[in-house]
Amino acid sequence: MSTLVTDPETYRDTISTVDKDGKRVWLYPKKPSGKLYQYRKYVSYVLLTLLFTGPFMKVNGLPLLLFNIPARKFILFGMIFWPQDFFILLVGFMAFILFIILFTVVYGRVWCGWVCPQTIFMEMVFRRIEYWIEGDAPKQKALDKAPWTTEKIWKKTTKHTLFVLVSFFIAHTFLAYIIGVEELQKIVTDGPAAHAGGLFSLVLFTGVFYFVFAKFREQVCTIVCPYGRLQGVMLDKKSLTVAYDYERGEPRGKLRKNQVRTEGDCIDCHQCVQVCPTGIDIRNGAQQMECINCTACIDICNSIMDLVNKPHGLIRVASEESISEKKPWAFTARMKAYTAVLVLLIGAFVTLLITRSNIDATILRTPGMLYQQTDKGTVTNLYNITLINKTDEELPITLKLLSSEGSIKVVRNELVLPKQGLVEGVFFAEIPKKRLESASSQIEIGVFSGDKLIATEKTKFLGPGL
Repeated sequence: MSTLVTDPETYRDTISTVDKDGKRVWLYPKKPSGKLYQYRKYVSYVLLTLLFTGPFMKVNGLPLLLFNIPARKFILFGMIFWPQDFFILLVGFMAFILFIILFTVVYGRVWCGWVCPQTIFMEMVFRRIEYWIEGDAPKQKALDKAPWTTEKIWKKTTKHTLFVLVSFFIAHTFLAYIIGVEELQKIVTDGPAAHAGGLFSLVLFTGVFYFVFAKFREQVCTIVCPYGRLQGVMLDKKSLTVAYDYERGEPRGKLRKNQVRTEGDCIDCHQCVQVCPTGIDIRNGAQQMECINCTACIDICNSIMDLVNKPHGLIRVASEESISEKKPWAFTARMKAYTAVLVLLIGAFVTLLITRSNIDATILRTPGMLYQQTDKGTVTNLYNITLINKTDEELPITLKLLSSEGSIKVVRNELVLPKQGLVEGVFFAEIPKKRLESASSQIEIGVFSGDKLIATEKTKFLGPGL
């Protein structure tokens, strides 16, 4: 007689939010509570405050953060970045990505559970509105199954109205990070016809946020987000994750009164499953794709351990190796390598920010124009100049030769560099012929605003030679 052996890894072949027929399984996670949940709330309060006040923060008269993709204008910590500064943003973006990877390698998906905007809005804003109006998980489930009574209509209408309003508020905030508070204010105060595109953007953003947080929910983490799927590549048995101590908890068994317990510490109460926002059973194994390390299962399990007089930590933050081999956690060579690269990238990013010039100057000889000799014994060359102002201050510009005797004459008008803008001009550089050492010399031109040298640029100066 043969015995049917089931594969303990079969849980990895399915996800809890989709049934065997491929249909969506709606989750009703139990309202979390506990010490770690309180810490998560404090973190979310700080991050939400920073998010919603960010567009109003100014540094040197400029927004703290602005990502105006249509205008190709980016402001980071009060500094304007133009397309030619893209490599600085690229280094910063690489450092940010590596930072997340490092944290994943060492601390698991802490980003997902504690810092990710999707989790914070879902669990700390929308889900809490739902608990407030409809009650905890059993009441929500019963309400959804109940017929459409006055109470159900009132609760559903109130909840979804608040969801739309919060989504509308979030949409305003995100649009402020793209076009700025001043432009957003114009959209809000002017008539709809004057800003049809901006109004459409607000409605679109509102609809997307409402759909994500009212309907799509945890599917973002388990289906859409590429980071969740990449964690299997980045994690190993030495990484810290939210893990179930199967050495201590198995075999599982219900708690029975007046009976000597021979099973492990897990009483199979399923509370860790009921509180999970992605619907997984943390006891199935470590490094589950759907786990976002929110630590809700740790809080609920610790409260159950208090009830049965068992020590905390049956579910805890630990590495797979520390549970299976009873080894203390260690900072591995791979973790050290990631840290070293991260430090180098951050150092490069900070250096580029510090040494970055607020004025970019490009000076080129006018194509197709030869040098000219004058009756005064001088030689002139014609140049094109482009100046980009990365500050919020208008600057009058004068040009001077720094490396050679001579003068500069701007054609037509004087140069005035507008704030956050650019100016183009044409000028003649004139140098005495006797000062030219060859047919092609290198000269240095200084860009001044008043008496202050704000940029220097080197270029070629052609002459008749010796």
